[in-house]
Amino acid sequence: MTTTAYRTCPLCEAACGLKLTLDDDGGVTSVRGDADDPFSKGFLCPKGAALGQLDEDPDRLTAPLVRDGEQWREVGWDEAFRRVDAGLRGVLDAHGRDALALYFGNPTFHTMAGFMYRQALTQVSGSRNIYSAGTIDQMPKHVSSGLMFGDPMAVAVPDLDRTDYLLVLGANPLVSNGSLCVAPDFPGRLKALQKRGGKLVVVDPRRTRTAEAADEHLYVRPGTDPYLLFGIVHTLFAEGLAKPPADVAGVAELRRLAEEFPPSAVAPVCGVAEDVIVRLARELAAAPTAAVYARIGTCTVEFGTLAQWLVDAVNILTGNIDRPGGVMFAKTAGLEIFRTGLPFRTGNFHSRVRGLPEALGELPVATLADELETPGDGQVRALVTVGGNPVLSAPNGPRLDRAFADLDFMVSVDPYLNETTKHAHVILPPPRMMQTAHFDFLVQCIMVRNYARYSPPVLPLGPDQRHEHDILGKLFLILAGQGHDTDAETAHEMIVGQVLAGVTQAPGSPLLGADVAEIRAGLEGTGPDLLLDALLKFGGYGLSLDAVRRQPHGIDLGPLQPRLHELVCTESGRVELAPAPLVEDVDRLRARMSARPAELLLIGRRHLRSNNSWLHNVPALTGGTNQCTLQINPADVARYGLGERALIRSAAGELVVPLEPVDTIMPGVVSLPHGWGHEDGTQLVAAKNPGVNANTLTDDAVVDVPSGNAVFNGVPVTVEPVPA
Repeated sequence: MTTTAYRTCPLCEAACGLKLTLDDDGGVTSVRGDADDPFSKGFLCPKGAALGQLDEDPDRLTAPLVRDGEQWREVGWDEAFRRVDAGLRGVLDAHGRDALALYFGNPTFHTMAGFMYRQALTQVSGSRNIYSAGTIDQMPKHVSSGLMFGDPMAVAVPDLDRTDYLLVLGANPLVSNGSLCVAPDFPGRLKALQKRGGKLVVVDPRRTRTAEAADEHLYVRPGTDPYLLFGIVHTLFAEGLAKPPADVAGVAELRRLAEEFPPSAVAPVCGVAEDVIVRLARELAAAPTAAVYARIGTCTVEFGTLAQWLVDAVNILTGNIDRPGGVMFAKTAGLEIFRTGLPFRTGNFHSRVRGLPEALGELPVATLADELETPGDGQVRALVTVGGNPVLSAPNGPRLDRAFADLDFMVSVDPYLNETTKHAHVILPPPRMMQTAHFDFLVQCIMVRNYARYSPPVLPLGPDQRHEHDILGKLFLILAGQGHDTDAETAHEMIVGQVLAGVTQAPGSPLLGADVAEIRAGLEGTGPDLLLDALLKFGGYGLSLDAVRRQPHGIDLGPLQPRLHELVCTESGRVELAPAPLVEDVDRLRARMSARPAELLLIGRRHLRSNNSWLHNVPALTGGTNQCTLQINPADVARYGLGERALIRSAAGELVVPLEPVDTIMPGVVSLPHGWGHEDGTQLVAAKNPGVNANTLTDDAVVDVPSGNAVFNGVPVTVEPVPA
């Protein structure tokens, strides 16, 4: 006897619908794409196909662990929370609130509990030491969007299904499935673009799978995308091709800046020929509709925020902002409580040691080790991690590894004992994905088509399990001083109450002046379901938890519609084409033009069957092309006299790595995938093929200045033969 269940794949941003078959014991016997899903239409990638194996991973923790010295033992939830309460309270009472740090990993962006409790835990902690994966891969986009539009969550996505010309920089969506751009079956959408006569151009230091499918691939020197984009902007102005909307501010200032970056000057820096830069500008301006899309390779570099700014500047100057076929802004199914309506700014506070400014209420993870190691008032002595493994994912991971070992207390909400959580004193494991409801709150704001889908739990909790929202609710109550004995339901009601109070008091809210108790009485569910019901009922589509539950294949809410006028909330009330903080940062870019470039640069790499550091424990996703090797051009192998392995060094550290000579990477560039470096004693399958930690080579002293984002691409390195 088998049962069929439908749910959204939670493993990446693509939000693909899945059709699952389960046996009598709750085991997943097959995973297929849901052909009836109006958004993904049956698309399935290897990661989604292995969802059952990941969910049933025997290395997943099933009960809380506490560490006594070097020994781990399973305990009940009451004892685990008593230990957490005592450990956190001891540090807070002795050293103050800033002695606590919180780190939120990538999965918290994709769980309902993560959305509900991320901001709540941040606020109740009372600490400035808030960190997340956001400053590992995407903060430049939020900062540039915030400075240009006033709203850091106003992230423009390419209208893939209607565009005639797509320029992709530093992204490989045929492998990543899209990032900061939710587009299930990205390959099919790109094929459709080409079939209708459109053109796809990819700019990347590697001939990636996406580049191979493109109409044109251009090699570019890592980290130099702002020069290329400035060359395009220069051409648009110089040839009279710029056609920005009339109400955009800063056009003259951007024109002045671009005069210093003509194609003739930037071509030698970025490696793209002068005539090609000019042609790209002309093609973007001449296309009936066009969109520029840039991602990881342009975010995780020294000038990441400038690159994201210039991407949107080109989209604006070519008249392709907020129009069908250009770049547009999704409208989520629920009330967008993450939009404040207030002008965005950074630097509301600064880090204690290096004085780095906050962005979106958090500090750069690149300075977390400084805060852990440096004595004095505010030194971090306790840490809470939620769904993250910064020892493998953050810059200079080995330094964090050493620093975590000296913490007075650490608690991790995580399903695994891994390279980071091994330092915790208590690990609180959330349940399996099949036991958890799913609705992507934040991912909805970067979809290429408006859509909603709710996935109820497929399997019930066991008697000794706790929902993730109940675990986080308990942490919230402990940090709020209400103790470990208070029921987690108290926290859920507090948070929903705060949300309802906010929407009934906010100017312009459709619920302004409404009675909170009356609204609460009309809601269903508990925890995140309760919050979801509230947001759906007060959103713009007239939905509810019951409505989305009754549509297991998802609900198509239609193509993207122009809405930039709803989102702009800058001080001037206009789109700012030349925000002052970015104009100031152009000085750094200008100065770097005359600097002697490094001989060899390191970039990252994404695998189709991998996702950060947590899918290497699934046998079906290991092997094949999913290997931890250093890709290098054969010409560089000969130039440096290398064999099968090489010693690679950076300012931060060194590694011995196996080489993979390929002609798909440009000379002067090497590529190492991230998320490897697994240790014995953690996940058994991953430890058999551990690879090396690429973040041994990344330097936490170097950040993108406006956003504080870590720099993982364009890292200067040297290679040499491995000593005998």
